[in-house]
Amino acid sequence: MTTTDVKVLDGGFSTQLATHVGERIDGDPLWTSRFLSTDPEAVYKTHLDFLRAGSDVIETNTYQASIAGFVKYLGKSEIESLQLIRKAVELAKRAVKTYKTETKGQEVSNPDPIVAGSIGPYAAFLHDCSEYTGGSYKDIDSMDSIMEWHKPRIETLIAAGVDLLAIETIPCAREAEGLIGLLKQYPGIKAWLSFSCKTDGKSIADGCNFRETILRCRQAANPDQIVAYGVNCLAPRSVTPLLKSVNQNNANELIPMVAYPNSGEQYSSETYGWTTDGDFHPPEEFVKEWLDLGVRYIGGCCRTGTKDILRIATEVKNWKSHQ
Repeated sequence: MTTTDVKVLDGGFSTQLATHVGERIDGDPLWTSRFLSTDPEAVYKTHLDFLRAGSDVIETNTYQASIAGFVKYLGKSEIESLQLIRKAVELAKRAVKTYKTETKGQEVSNPDPIVAGSIGPYAAFLHDCSEYTGGSYKDIDSMDSIMEWHKPRIETLIAAGVDLLAIETIPCAREAEGLIGLLKQYPGIKAWLSFSCKTDGKSIADGCNFRETILRCRQAANPDQIVAYGVNCLAPRSVTPLLKSVNQNNANELIPMVAYPNSGEQYSSETYGWTTDGDFHPPEEFVKEWLDLGVRYIGGCCRTGTKDILRIATEVKNWKSHQ
């Protein structure tokens, strides 16, 4: 990836999906992955929305998908659960195919979009918001059982043909390091690794130092297997200090970063709702600053939709034109 090769990601899947299903999605223990079973056509349409908005990379609808979750909340068998994960890849690929067909011969910013397999943390399955508080499992003796929980989804996404993995919203340094080790079993796949972070500008959710955690993961990872490290689902105004902690003094050799914040609204685990405070700043305000700090994968997370991605894509285009 060159210094100006920036990939625009998609936005908050639940936010955009809601425009098709007209239902409240936040608070569901399966979150958007339930719709792989109940309304796959809406999942496909949501992917297509983001491609039309300018996304170079769309993520599969598998952030909160797992065998255990589908068995518990949908009554699926293990085989049926894995089939739903494969279906998630098929729906994303179908959207890419449709988009490339409808834009053939046109000049678009994203003529060859790719599919990233979404890998959410174990905390997402627990459905207790611990992906934002550090992971209620961070102090267990061994991460082996957590890696065994991750493994079937990773293997299924890879076998179904995703272009890379989006390992995201990871709240726990030990889980991240375990996933780095697990990835070594699949040397042909690339991934980005994105953390859930505190608002203090220096820590991931479990209190470990953001920069130090990234450096440990880089040292442990196979060379070139991790395409970027970063942060997602944090208010935009809290992202810059984290990026600076990694790359502010690395002008000659920036570590490639990924950033896809939420809208800046605050989520309540009690009401499953979102509120806005007086210091609200949308993601597009920070695009130039983040790209200057080494971000090469940029998009949105919760509460960001196609309009946000359009604005982010415009800012990316403007930045590229001045390089």
